[in-house]
Amino acid sequence: MRDILVAAMGSLIVSLVGTPLAIRLFRSRGYGQLIREDGPTSHHTKRGTPTMGGTVIIAATISGYTVAHLVLLSGPTASAVLVLFLMTGLGLVGFLDDYIKIRKQRSLGLNKTTKLVGQAVVAVVFGVLALHFPGGGLVHLTPVSSHLSFVRDYPGLVLGTVGFVIWAYLMVSATSNGVNLTDGLDGLASGAAVMVFAAYVVISFWEFKNGCGSAPGPGCYHVRDPLDLATVASAAMGACFGFLWWNASPARVFMGDTGSLALGGTLAGLAMTTRTELLLVILGGLFVVETLSVIIQVVAFRGFRRRVFNMAPVHHHFELGGWNENTVIVRFWIIAGLAVAFGLGVFYAEFLSRGPLR
Repeated sequence: MRDILVAAMGSLIVSLVGTPLAIRLFRSRGYGQLIREDGPTSHHTKRGTPTMGGTVIIAATISGYTVAHLVLLSGPTASAVLVLFLMTGLGLVGFLDDYIKIRKQRSLGLNKTTKLVGQAVVAVVFGVLALHFPGGGLVHLTPVSSHLSFVRDYPGLVLGTVGFVIWAYLMVSATSNGVNLTDGLDGLASGAAVMVFAAYVVISFWEFKNGCGSAPGPGCYHVRDPLDLATVASAAMGACFGFLWWNASPARVFMGDTGSLALGGTLAGLAMTTRTELLLVILGGLFVVETLSVIIQVVAFRGFRRRVFNMAPVHHHFELGGWNENTVIVRFWIIAGLAVAFGLGVFYAEFLSRGPLR
């Protein structure tokens, strides 16, 4: 438990202190956000706000995780290192996207194909490596399983090695792009991410306390490194909390694709390593809604030449409908919180259904 608290506090401090330093650096170099011309006119005043703040989130998360292990004199685990690799790798893809936007002074960076290829390379490397490194408390466990999972692995739904690597790419791509689409209002994505990471702190720690190695029983969990995954989740939560202090409306810095892709990748990695892949659909309900709104808008316009929303993603629909930006943010945070609460309820209810509470 101490490593979880140390990681959260360490990343929070690094993020709180490091973000204003990054703001000054980015402003001095002219790393300002470019705004979509077809977006809400109220957003045009945000042009020039420093971006690429996601670099601070990544640095703070890794710092918090590292400090926790240095303080407690413990070594990292394969599961945690792989999740941090996913965060860093996708953050690099996002960084290149942000840098091209700034360098070429346009609202689009990497083209869609290049961006997807970058995400695919990182996801495939993660998927291949995560099926190796058996160890931990239960020596036969690898960081991920080739079974499809909801709250735990489904024994009968085996994806196989190739199938899992493809599944890993789909999860990473969907989640990172979902967070990216949500990152359109001050603090919206970072605030929602805090809640989902907090959920994974609870889930991972619960799996640790009820792991099959230490507490065998009908409801025990087969997860390789649950305590260290809780440490990663707490570090990411603290980093997002500290960043949100400066990213809340009116934002002094944006996370950019650097942050949104990194956070989405981290959530996908935590879902796969904790064997809660499909549960992420519930926990990240806000990100799912935002993504679906874009899909619906594109299908409706291309197929029927009609727009379902004033603008997609859906948070812009409500802005153009007359809602104040802060109203949209707070109400969408409420949706994110309800989704997280429901997801945790499903997780706990499944545990109770397997036997008496220990």
